[in-house]
Amino acid sequence: MGITDKEAIKQVLTGDRDAYRILMDRHFQFVFRVAFRITGNQSDAEDVAQEAFLKAYHKLDTFRQDATFTTWINRIAMNIAINLMERRNRDLTHHASGIAEDSNFARDTRQDTRQVPDHKAGPERLLLDRETITIRQAAMSTLTPMERTAFTLRHMEDFGIPQIADALNIPANSAKQAVFRAVAKLRRALAPLAGGLRG
Repeated sequence: MGITDKEAIKQVLTGDRDAYRILMDRHFQFVFRVAFRITGNQSDAEDVAQEAFLKAYHKLDTFRQDATFTTWINRIAMNIAINLMERRNRDLTHHASGIAEDSNFARDTRQDTRQVPDHKAGPERLLLDRETITIRQAAMSTLTPMERTAFTLRHMEDFGIPQIADALNIPANSAKQAVFRAVAKLRRALAPLAGGLRG
């Protein structure tokens, strides 16, 4: 059967570069998904994932065998994604295409939320769907990169607070606060969708 991550890492470290493909094939989609949820852009997410795997390859000899490769590669990817978003926030001249303008994202979003397409949807429904996507994207853009990452890990990837703290290399209380701030900001921003969120 397939070899474990640790066995693949040992093979890479002993000179078998092809063994790294096993790690990439096994973990690329998850890394890409997390990067996409942080960056909100498919091209950026691909760049982040590729850079993360390249960086991990060059630093593989520093990998602690008591950790999991998944946690390690995701921490690298999240740091790259957060740094990218912070650079973008500082660069006022950067204007990435909005998620609502990206038809691939609209399809991906519907798949992620398990919505069944309504083949009888009229123009009003289509307009409402597009507005909803635009409002959601605008809401996510109000979060700092750290808040966005913490929220993504907690509410989209089902990570616990200790896992988020470990992944972001911050104290558990800071991780909890980042999630709390993100939820509070999103509640305010998404209030128009629900006529005010309760709870």
